[in-house]
Amino acid sequence: MKLDQSIPAVVTGGASGLGLATAKALAAKGVKVAIFDLQRDKGEAAASEIGGVFCEVNVTDDASVDAGFEKARAAHGQERVLVNCAGVGNAIKTASRSKEDGSIKHFPLDAFNFIIQINLVGTFRCIAKSAAGMLSLEPIDAHGQRGAIVNTASVAAEDGQMGQAAYSASKGGVVGMTLPIARDLMGEGIRVNTILPGIFETPLLAGLADKVRDALAASVPFPKKLGQPEEYAHLALTMIENDYFNGEDVRLDGAIRMAPR
Repeated sequence: MKLDQSIPAVVTGGASGLGLATAKALAAKGVKVAIFDLQRDKGEAAASEIGGVFCEVNVTDDASVDAGFEKARAAHGQERVLVNCAGVGNAIKTASRSKEDGSIKHFPLDAFNFIIQINLVGTFRCIAKSAAGMLSLEPIDAHGQRGAIVNTASVAAEDGQMGQAAYSASKGGVVGMTLPIARDLMGEGIRVNTILPGIFETPLLAGLADKVRDALAASVPFPKKLGQPEEYAHLALTMIENDYFNGEDVRLDGAIRMAPR
């Protein structure tokens, strides 16, 4: 798919981190970008910077997502590109014993469900609603291509660490549904791929002490550095622009394999 001013795109989680870098990279190609996010101030600033539109969206809520797509489409037309970057994480052991008093507790199920609802169900919600919209479009090439979708999983989908049961399950679900969704949509000319980022320079890591960040960078086989959001964006655009890229889950991690803890 040739990315230019004729292509509208939606980026969830586009106000910061991987999503912001992707929104900027798309806009640099001339793409009309709508940013879905809950961070209004950052989202509006980002949209203003790239000449796009901000939509305050909660990906766990049907009405909110519907309103976001309605606003984005009113501004730019039906999107041909969707990049899902909205996501959260937590770190809680499945069951554990208190070091203070020996009491035993388990992973709160509401906390587990919270992660699943955002990372997995929220991603699917946006895919399904965007794909339904793309079906209304005319193909843009001789092969019948209508659109492209890129999702964000994590290396934790394959080698999750201690405390990452919910996060790994949510991201593993994104990986697991990539090929079936690509197959669901193959007759409609919509491609679906997923990126599994390793340890990236995101707002989540920005609050860590320098020695912790340095240790994380040193744990990467090569290159020994934190991934940059622009590197994620580069792969996302490759997945969109390369028309033979479909149904794939690709690690972007400097060859790291996460240790148990």
